[in-house]
Amino acid sequence: MKAFVFPGQGAQFVGMGKDLYENNPMARDMFDKANEILGFRITDLMFEGTDEDLRQTKVTQPAIFLHSVILAKALGEEFKPDMVAGHSLGEFSALTAAGALSFEDGLRLVAARAQAMQKACEMKPSTMAAVLNLPDEKVEEICAGIDGVVVCANYNCPGQIVISGEIEAIDAACEQLLAAGAKRALKLKVGGAFHSPCMEPARAELAEAIERTEIHQPVCPVYQNVDALPHTDPAEIKANLVAQLTAPVRWTQTVKNMVADGANEFVELGPGKVLQGLVSKIEREVAVSGKQ
Repeated sequence: MKAFVFPGQGAQFVGMGKDLYENNPMARDMFDKANEILGFRITDLMFEGTDEDLRQTKVTQPAIFLHSVILAKALGEEFKPDMVAGHSLGEFSALTAAGALSFEDGLRLVAARAQAMQKACEMKPSTMAAVLNLPDEKVEEICAGIDGVVVCANYNCPGQIVISGEIEAIDAACEQLLAAGAKRALKLKVGGAFHSPCMEPARAELAEAIERTEIHQPVCPVYQNVDALPHTDPAEIKANLVAQLTAPVRWTQTVKNMVADGANEFVELGPGKVLQGLVSKIEREVAVSGKQ
């Protein structure tokens, strides 16, 4: 069975999607439509901008969404998923590619999400850190004992967790994690503490936009970040999307569940190869490829 997976923030690169725009009339129409919806020429920033341009949350998130969703559309009959999933932002790409969201609604939600997250980041200084080579349980235990907000945000693969929270709490946690034997506990260059309680203002704002948006039954199960389980019911999908901003991304569990349910081939659609690497570390026996 074939699973298509969609990357999240951090996978962007200058020039992403340019070949699609230049060589596929349908893709060009979708990119042009996106420029209209967003109210600025995101294509200029994607194709000819700078790394700094692309690192702005309000640009990064719609850019990755567009690249991923338009790739899926450009595949035509080749895009026949038995199941889909996306990492954080990538969940919106997965839902759109699988028909649960229209292209226009998906893009509007991603733009609203990016703006809400940007505002939440500016309200209170916060950050994230990558932790390598410690069991999940040990990382959770140390985070739970720290004063202030610090939680496990991304369960990326065995031995790789990202923690998220207030800067002082992250610093204290990193110190203890290294003392406990972590190979690395390194702060990331991100705008704020994604997938943590620090994103509550963004979650509340995005919830209103999600509630107003029509979600359809997807063409295949969508494995969602908050519980790593397959969903096809629009009401469940909607509730999980609202919860996603302050809940962890359970990527390790998601991939394991997809394999347990029959997935033996994973195809990453979108910029970069991050998910291909993670899937290979989680389940070594499955076939992994990608298109960008």
